[in-house]
Amino acid sequence: MTCHQLAEQLEALDPGLAPVDVARLSLMILSQYGDTEQFHDQAKLVSAWRNASFRINAASDQHAAVADELDHMCSAGPLEFSPDQLWVLLRAVKVQSQILELYTDQPALA
Repeated sequence: MTCHQLAEQLEALDPGLAPVDVARLSLMILSQYGDTEQFHDQAKLVSAWRNASFRINAASDQHAAVADELDHMCSAGPLEFSPDQLWVLLRAVKVQSQILELYTDQPALA
């Protein structure tokens, strides 16, 4: 199955998906599963689609939360960082590495 064929099937599952979301889901599914012939089975395709959708939503939510935390932390201006702010920054780096790992299935940082 090609990326285009998978995208067509995903659009049929959820006609309301934006083209960029169809592309994202298609690439995530194709990179996660080696054997795309299994997606001729509708149940396996739906399972892969739900898994990829969940991963994208989780990554988006985490990214938004981290961006908000960093924005809040940096709004005070260029002052010295408190220990709490340093922990927030370290957590943000860790979360961003986990988001990268979600997209690539490769460990980013330990």
